Amino acid sequence: MSRREERLARNEAFFRELNERLEAATPDSAEELVVVCECADEDCVQRLTLREGEYEAIRAHDTHFVVAVGHVDVRIEDVVRHTDRFEVVAKRGVAGEIAEDLVPRSAA
Repeated sequence: MSRREERLARNEAFFRELNERLEAATPDSAEELVVVCECADEDCVQRLTLREGEYEAIRAHDTHFVVAVGHVDVRIEDVVRHTDRFEVVAKRGVAGEIAEDLVPRSAA
């Protein structure tokens, strides 16, 4: 994996950590969660609305990330779920290893 691909994977892990904080600040009674796109583009500011349970289903897999439709980086990830609101990608190779190493929930 190139240094650029490693940086992309780390950017995505950063956005995942930010979304963990957003989820923690969202009341349990909320039926929707607004998160930021977890794509590799550090300048992306797109917001995604997930329904109850969707975020937890994504977080059940350490290598899965939620991105806006069209924000997939085929160099380091594969689409595992597609909706009209978002896509779920799975990191592969070294990007997957980085994703697993930087799981915010395992640090808690």
